[in-house]
Amino acid sequence: DACFATVGLDLRHNSVTVVPQGAGMCDLFHGEWVHDSSGPAYTNATCRFIETPQNCMSNGRPDDGYLYWKWKPYGCEVPPFESKTFLEDMRGKHWALVGDSILRNHVQSLLCLLSKVEDPTEVYHDKTYQSRRWHFPSYNFTLSLVWAPFLVKADVFEDENGFSSAEPRLTFDVLDANWISQWTTFDYVIISTGQWFFKKAVYLEKGAVIGCHFCQDKSLREVSIDYSFRRALREAFRFITTSAHRPVVFYRTWSPSHFEGGEWFSGGRCDRKAPFKPREAGDRALDNLMWRVERAEFAKAAADDGGERRRLRLLDTYEMSLQRPDAHAGPYRAYQPFAKGADAGKVQNDCLHWCLPGPIEAWNDIIMQMLGED
Repeated sequence: DACFATVGLDLRHNSVTVVPQGAGMCDLFHGEWVHDSSGPAYTNATCRFIETPQNCMSNGRPDDGYLYWKWKPYGCEVPPFESKTFLEDMRGKHWALVGDSILRNHVQSLLCLLSKVEDPTEVYHDKTYQSRRWHFPSYNFTLSLVWAPFLVKADVFEDENGFSSAEPRLTFDVLDANWISQWTTFDYVIISTGQWFFKKAVYLEKGAVIGCHFCQDKSLREVSIDYSFRRALREAFRFITTSAHRPVVFYRTWSPSHFEGGEWFSGGRCDRKAPFKPREAGDRALDNLMWRVERAEFAKAAADDGGERRRLRLLDTYEMSLQRPDAHAGPYRAYQPFAKGADAGKVQNDCLHWCLPGPIEAWNDIIMQMLGED
């Protein structure tokens, strides 16, 4: 089969131009979801690491069609994740997933896959369980989840239910200490950020307020979300490319939401039963904007890093995530949401995070493939 390595996207029309490359090369991130009768690598009955908001089947989701798809890049295949091989290769290493709740979603998937070989021990968690660490003793392998939703320093005034008593205050020129303080212990890092930049926020630099996004103080300069996103990424990438410590860093791109008919707070839902076909997702102007920003900043960082392939890698899961409106938790973020005759119109949906098992396993398949190319 022909393989492809170069992809051009017209983001206004979701059209794709594919440029054929030499034998053996393939763009892992450009393709479509195809039906797969073999089903998932684990189930909610066999993995104890799936947290309630992602445990769609236990919460009463009646359909299971979303479990029977696999990611198929055009012109090549992605083999399934091999847990034992991964653990053998990563003896004595420390992996960290740094970012927001999508990383928490991701780490649950990775734990489910790896626990098929060995059940890990949780060796640390913070007070809110947003940052956690597990150890696989037979392999001396450590897996950390590090909460840093903006990557830069952020004072967030939000309770466990998402209610904010004040706008977050982001300091662009100071990175979040949660991940910076542990940086020298990491051998591999998956880093990302995303939807938090849509929130109202106040922005600081050099100790002074420089503007805000939709904040109450109208005397402050309005700062666009793409500017704040770019500024945070640039600071994080500058640190990564200039640090004396040199772990392998995967930057994972934007994970889009699929709310239809409203947002999470206004009756939005995600009740589709099959993936989108390529170019079927419709107008995604805001998602595409943020995706362009992060790819541009990554390209600059990779150039600054001298193009060293082992140092900084793009895990561009945006296209494959965009095509999966069927695999979010939706109303099944909570246990039996329609019990006792609950009004469907009043049940809150989660159309951002993913059911487990679900599409995130394909992210791990691709990471395994990228590691194998070393």
